[in-house]
Amino acid sequence: MTEQDYLLAWSAYAVAALGCLLVWFRLTGWLWRFLREPLRLLMGVLLLTPTIIDPTKELFAPAIAITALDLLFKVGNNVWRAVADLALYGLIALGLYLVFAALRWPIERWWRGRSSQPAPIADDEPTLREIMDREQQPVEALQPSADANGRLRIEPRL
Repeated sequence: MTEQDYLLAWSAYAVAALGCLLVWFRLTGWLWRFLREPLRLLMGVLLLTPTIIDPTKELFAPAIAITALDLLFKVGNNVWRAVADLALYGLIALGLYLVFAALRWPIERWWRGRSSQPAPIADDEPTLREIMDREQQPVEALQPSADANGRLRIEPRL
């Protein structure tokens, strides 16, 4: 396999993995946020984790593909290395997500508390009831008018 073939294969896999991630994001969009985000993280780790297959040439392949193919066909000895890479990257991603969630939680509580406080009302401003009482029109203010078809309608005078 030449260097161009290797890069072409990784490019095709990257496009396919991003397409799968997009589908997974759409499938998990209806879930509760604290279930949706870890599932999306897990799928991202499964699809985007590389593992080394030839240490002498430094060739990498997707860890989930190496694991599936080695277990299915019972060939190669890269299964444990691929599973170890998946577990390591999964733990790192989970730790980063927990730090992100721990930082996000007090900020969201502060933002919700800030937005739920009513705005201060000036004492000299009229209330909505006062405005409506001033602008209330009697029934005599309604006058008939013709629409485009010539039918009469009753509309309020502004």
